[in-house]
Amino acid sequence: MAPTDAEIASALMDLARARGPGKSLCPSDVARTLAHDWCPLMPRVRRVAATLPLTATQKGRPVDPMVASGPIRLALRRD
Repeated sequence: MAPTDAEIASALMDLARARGPGKSLCPSDVARTLAHDWCPLMPRVRRVAATLPLTATQKGRPVDPMVASGPIRLALRRD
């Protein structure tokens, strides 16, 4: 059974908090914890991440996780 958006959000925030401020995570780390066949889950993980207080970066620069092509990193937003 596929995870819900709420489960994805919870997993993203739990891992981001566990890593702590200034540390990032790969969205695939979350997808792997939620599904054995995790690759098809990646677009949903990115979509959910875009709604959370997370910053997405690519090569150290902020990006929109819904538009960025290729690998991204996610970290707790620094306000």
